[in-house]
Amino acid sequence: MKLFSTMDISASALTAQRLRMDVISSNIANAETTRDKYVDGKWQPYTRKMVALQPNSSLSFDTVLNQYTADTPYVAGVRVSKIVEDKTPFKQVYQPNHPDADENGFISLPNVDILKEMVDMISATRAYEANVTALNSTKSMLMKALEIGK
Repeated sequence: MKLFSTMDISASALTAQRLRMDVISSNIANAETTRDKYVDGKWQPYTRKMVALQPNSSLSFDTVLNQYTADTPYVAGVRVSKIVEDKTPFKQVYQPNHPDADENGFISLPNVDILKEMVDMISATRAYEANVTALNSTKSMLMKALEIGK
């Protein structure tokens, strides 16, 4: 196992959680955006986006165990596999004076729920903080190991 592999794992998680927070911020910023994409001659509202995370490799447990016992490098951690759009239908709100209202007076608002976004933001923030703590602990242990030789 590499000396800095735990730092690499924490760094990959920090990067992934940072992107997750950026996507959540974008969702919150566009929660009232009624004109995002022009499709078939009509404006579509903003569609909520979500981040899909996955391990850096899809190796089996046996393969990983053999790599650790054979002292060969193994890339661990997490990465963003894709950013997907939420398929939840748009909210219909009655506002007949709105420029984007249809013939019945309804407008389509994004499928962004602020409460869900705030819960996701708290979750991403806590995960980010946990990875910073793990990174600082690793750094502290490496510094103590260097002091042994004094």
